[in-house]
Amino acid sequence: MSAATLRPPSALPRLAGTLAGLAAWAALYSQLIPFSDWAVSLLPVDPASHLGQLITFFLYDTPKVLLLLTLVVFAMGVVRSFFLPERTRALLAGRRAGVGNAMAASLGIVTPFCSCSAVPLFIGFVSAGVPLGVTFSFLIAAPMVNEVALGLLFALLGWKVALTYLVFGLGIAITAGWVIGKLQLEGWLEPWVLKIHAGTADLPDVTVTWPDRIRAGLDAVKEIVGRVWYWIIAGIAVGALIHGYAPEELLASIMGKDAWWSVPAAVLVGVPMYSNAAGIIPVVEALLGKGAALGTVLAFMMSVIALSLPEMIILRKVLSVKLIAVFVGVVATGILAVGFLFNLLFA
Repeated sequence: MSAATLRPPSALPRLAGTLAGLAAWAALYSQLIPFSDWAVSLLPVDPASHLGQLITFFLYDTPKVLLLLTLVVFAMGVVRSFFLPERTRALLAGRRAGVGNAMAASLGIVTPFCSCSAVPLFIGFVSAGVPLGVTFSFLIAAPMVNEVALGLLFALLGWKVALTYLVFGLGIAITAGWVIGKLQLEGWLEPWVLKIHAGTADLPDVTVTWPDRIRAGLDAVKEIVGRVWYWIIAGIAVGALIHGYAPEELLASIMGKDAWWSVPAAVLVGVPMYSNAAGIIPVVEALLGKGAALGTVLAFMMSVIALSLPEMIILRKVLSVKLIAVFVGVVATGILAVGFLFNLLFA
C-alpha cells in the first residue's frame, strides 16, 4: 500500500479525530476509580457499608466494561478490514486442533480481567471470525488464571499450590474450549452474531483507505455495542448486588466442612456470585481458616471468577441459552475434577 493510499489529504481529519478519541478514552479510563469514589462521597451513604460497596462497584464497573467493549470492538473492526473473510477462515482452518486453544488460554494469563471484563474481548474475537472454541479458552482463562490469582495463591499457600492451580486452570481452559470447538456449536450463537461472524463482501485490500478502516471500526461499535450495552448494565447491576451483600460468614459455614459433597456444593454456591481473583481471596482465607479442604476452596474460587451470573447475563445477548448451558456444564465439570484432585493431592 503506497503512502498516497495510506494518508491521502482527506484522511487527516478522520485520523486526527481517531487519535483525539483514543486520548479521551485513556483519560476517562484513568479516572474511573476517582470518579466512583467521588460520586459515592456525594451520597448520604457510608462507603464501607453494604450499600456503599454496591454503589461504588456499580459506578466503577459499568463504565469500565463499556469502555473496554467500545475499544476492543473498534480495534477488531479495524483489524477485520485488513482481511477478507475467506482468507481468515483459510488461515484458521490450517491450524491443528488445540493449538489455538493453548494460545488463547496463555493470552488469558497476562490479561488480569474479571469475567465480565473479559467479555468484550470474547465478543471481539467472535465478531472477527476466531473459532468459537478458541474464544471460550480465552474467556475461561482470563479471569481464572492470571498473575493476580497466582500471586495471591503463592503468597498465601506457597509455590506448589500456585503452580498446581496454574496447570489445572490452563488445563480447564484449553480442554473446555477444545471440547466446545469439537461440538461445532457456532450455529448456537445469536443470529446477529452469526451474520457478523460470517463476514461481508469486503473490498480488496488495495482499495481500502485508512478512513475506510476507521469507519469500519466505528460501524462495528455501533452494531455490537448498540446491541449489548443494556445487557452489560443489567449484568453488572446483579454483580454489584452480590458484591455488596454476599454473606461471607454464611458461605464459610456452608463450605467449612471436609465432606464428599463439599466440592459440588462449592461450585453451586460460587456460580451465582461475582468477583475477581483479588476480591474473592478474603472469602478463601475465611474458608481455609474454618477448616475447609483446599480443593473445595479452590473449586469455589474458580466457579466464582470463571462462571459468574453477571457474565452469563451479558453473554446471553451473544450466545443462545443452549450454548451457555454447554459452556457452564463443560467448565463446571472441569472445576469439579480440579477440586477433587486438589483434595487428594493436598490432603
